[in-house]
Amino acid sequence: MNIPPNLKYTTSHEWVRKEADGSLTVGITDYAQDALGDLVYVELPQPGAKFEAGQPCAVVESVKAASDVYAPVGGEILATNTDLITKPEAVNEDAFAAWLFKIKPFDAGAADALLSAESYQQNLAAEK
Repeated sequence: MNIPPNLKYTTSHEWVRKEADGSLTVGITDYAQDALGDLVYVELPQPGAKFEAGQPCAVVESVKAASDVYAPVGGEILATNTDLITKPEAVNEDAFAAWLFKIKPFDAGAADALLSAESYQQNLAAEK
């Protein structure tokens, strides 16, 4: 299972990449896409929408189930990966390239509190 060390993670299986402009790029982890199976539909948040940390803000649906994607931090949606609307399977092909949305955090340091790759791996081991 791929868990890039340069990203942050949530217990609900989102990955977060800090960008140079202070925004955060968010997607679902390799573990999440594998557990869901083949994705057939993605519902993305609207740019400009504001969410609190832990609030559902997107949906990924597979042949097995639909699953909420949660805001890893409180913030405002800046952009969404609209390519996924017509090609949701891109998440299955490369979960770390197929980001879902970009968010501008209300608190610039909020992402620092998320899980490191090592902590996320330990969390996965504890779930099994």
